Amino acid sequence: MALVSHNSGKNATQAAKRICDVYGHDAVSVRVAQSWFKRFQSGNVDVKDAPRSGRPITEKVDEILEKVEQDRHISSHDIGKELNIDHKTVLNHLEKAGYKKKLDVWVPYNLTVKNLMDRIFICESLLKRNEIEPFLKRLITGDEKWITLQQSESSKTVIKSEFASSKVMLCVWWDWKGIVYYELLSPGQMIDSNLYCQQLDKVHQAIEIKRPELINSEGIVFHHDNARSYTSLETHQKLRGLGWEVLMHPPYSPDLAPSDYHLFRPLQSSLNGVKLTSKEACENQLLQFFAQKSQQFYTDGIMILPQKWQKVIDQNGIYLV
Repeated sequence: MALVSHNSGKNATQAAKRICDVYGHDAVSVRVAQSWFKRFQSGNVDVKDAPRSGRPITEKVDEILEKVEQDRHISSHDIGKELNIDHKTVLNHLEKAGYKKKLDVWVPYNLTVKNLMDRIFICESLLKRNEIEPFLKRLITGDEKWITLQQSESSKTVIKSEFASSKVMLCVWWDWKGIVYYELLSPGQMIDSNLYCQQLDKVHQAIEIKRPELINSEGIVFHHDNARSYTSLETHQKLRGLGWEVLMHPPYSPDLAPSDYHLFRPLQSSLNGVKLTSKEACENQLLQFFAQKSQQFYTDGIMILPQKWQKVIDQNGIYLV
């Protein structure tokens, strides 16, 4: 109809009005009609939108989901920066893919029936076991968290300092008494199965020094979530060799992971507003944070687990608030 109007001598405004009279008041705007007329005048009579430049949307979605898979704590702003897209676009794609943040962790917005049943079954098993044979004082839990650094970049031609963001990964293991072992990786470095197994050897050495009673008792109950590096064959073999029992943990359950629901939230609060310009500055900040926390803080984070298991059972497996 736009082309017919153009050929009959009407202008863009008249054409837009005619189209809206037929198809509805919001069928086309005057601006769109003007762009069509401009295209017609150049000899192009195709009213379809030209293909957009850049990577296909499906590729962007795959890359966004890959970022989330690599780092379940990553922010939409960081994903946007890394993929050179607006963070609102990132949020939109994640929402369409069924993801939301729970305790600063990306999880499915709606758990499947199997997910819900897994949560109920595992919580029932752990609750009954702990009632018969309390094991929480033998529990060692571990997890990772990215920490953002602000590195100053100065030059003679730039008056104001510019800051380029980079990240370091904190890997930490703790129990009801406090921190057992932690380390900061090099900026940008990520965990893989080989590195994780090396870290488990260091954790074992730290336990021998800080918690010798666990070595000589009924043994260590080890808790971590379902990240790729944790579930690999290499990691399973390492844990078996160390003689540690791995505690069951339902997928997509940060509300049942002590680091997510207890340790990382106050840690992040302590980092907010603090400009860490180096790995060493980050190390000092972490030492200060860990030193300020009493043993009771760590005890509370571990010993609340039975209440959480019971609540998941009572709520038919849905996420805890």
